[in-house]
Amino acid sequence: MKIFIKNMVCNRCIAAVENIFRNAGVKTSAVLLGEAETETEVSPEKMQAIEKELLDTGFERIMDSAHQIAEKIKNLIILKISDLDIAEDFLLSEFLSSKLNKDYSALSKTFSQNENITLEQFFILQKIEKVKELLLYNEFNLTEIAGKLGYKSVQHLSSQFRNTTGFTPTEFKKLKEHNRKALDNL
Repeated sequence: MKIFIKNMVCNRCIAAVENIFRNAGVKTSAVLLGEAETETEVSPEKMQAIEKELLDTGFERIMDSAHQIAEKIKNLIILKISDLDIAEDFLLSEFLSSKLNKDYSALSKTFSQNENITLEQFFILQKIEKVKELLLYNEFNLTEIAGKLGYKSVQHLSSQFRNTTGFTPTEFKKLKEHNRKALDNL
């Protein structure tokens, strides 16, 4: 039985969901970002307990297919950005269409209707959050960050960063409070 779950954005989320199912006495065959697959059908009573525990932990069961698609899109984007391997000629439309075997315009429409933000805006927000993280860690300079996240230039990254945050990357690094957002709140 496949159960779709909202707000799973990292490996710690996977571990938390695995723990919820284990505590409910339900064996899973796989837990991935956005979904858990059980070895057997789950009784309504156990499912209710799991759903309550998911909500208490910041997750939510997704019942309808449109929300499931939107969540899959979010997870694919988050994973792609976390790889730090976005080519300069990367096309979000081709990436999502090939991964989900669906027309991009349909994916974009479904996403926008369910998330109240366009796919492109979500992609940019995710990249900017990753830029913030990388700036704080001081692991890469701005040129390296731009290259890893598919920006054509440091100027393009800086411009998009400023438009999104109101600060240049350098100003952001100097701030005492960095106003980072949790990925599941974007």
